[in-house]
Amino acid sequence: MRYGCQKKGTGKAVMKASFGGVASIYDAIGAAVPTAKTKAGLKSTATTQAEKKEGQDQSSPTQMKKGGMPSRNKKNFRSTKSGAGMTQAGVMAYRRKNPGSKLKTAVTGKVKKGSKDAKRRKSFCARSAGQMKMFPKAAKDPNSRLRQARKRWKC
Repeated sequence: MRYGCQKKGTGKAVMKASFGGVASIYDAIGAAVPTAKTKAGLKSTATTQAEKKEGQDQSSPTQMKKGGMPSRNKKNFRSTKSGAGMTQAGVMAYRRKNPGSKLKTAVTGKVKKGSKDAKRRKSFCARSAGQMKMFPKAAKDPNSRLRQARKRWKC
């Protein structure tokens, strides 16, 4: 096992040092020295204090979760007849709930060969082809969401 930070050369010196040397490393990384009461001897009181601080910031466990998917309505998702998938409004709603997300709508227009959009289309078509194998019932039905989405993406 390796104690301390991940800098090169610090771990081996600590392993050879006495208990006082290990304590100095824990001081250096800002953690408390493990107590003899813990079974593994590795869990420190500093980590439990940090967990308590995080728990104080969020009052309920539902606030800690990411936003998730937007509501399933006509505004956010297309009907099966119109090609399935998310609308632009649905993508924007998802991105509001999940900051930093790079979710985009389907590539439906004409694209240059080798462009980013062409690569996204090729990737989607490959993934959805796997879905066709996994769900042969949906693959046979021309009105399934899977088939309609593939048609919309021009797969």
